[in-house]
Amino acid sequence: MKTFFVDGYNVINSWPNLKKIKEFSYESSRLQLIDTLQNYSEFKGYKVFIVFDAHMVKGSIEKKEKQGNLFVVFTKEGETADNYIERTVNNIGRKSEICVVTSDSLVQQVTFQRGAIRMSSIEFYYEVISIEKKIQIKTEKKYLEKRNSLEERIDEKTLEKLEKIRRNL
Repeated sequence: MKTFFVDGYNVINSWPNLKKIKEFSYESSRLQLIDTLQNYSEFKGYKVFIVFDAHMVKGSIEKKEKQGNLFVVFTKEGETADNYIERTVNNIGRKSEICVVTSDSLVQQVTFQRGAIRMSSIEFYYEVISIEKKIQIKTEKKYLEKRNSLEERIDEKTLEKLEKIRRNL
């Protein structure tokens, strides 16, 4: 299974839609990112870790929440998202396919040296937008398949009568 590590605040500050939400509330932009990546991870079947910095929060301990294939991580006091991602990728090593999403070139370089694929936040944005379109098409297709037309639900005789009424015959 492919695993993604996403620098949460780096993505929020890079994606146009999340930047706008962030102006009003970081919490709202975090929730939107989590919701978006929940759909992405389920559709693609990938394990996704969204890592948020909590290194400036006094007394903060590392917190992890799991929602399906999505893991939301808040780092502990004194640890940045970059540190967490580098450490975790280093521990996993080259055992599985890993992609690190950040626009921080130093983190990209370090994680690449440890066997991970790197993707910028804006590249990931376009990847996610593409998947959202596929999800929408799949959902619409499912809806249309389940839809029953009137012609399918009534008998021929009634259908003929309704047609005559429609044409004023």
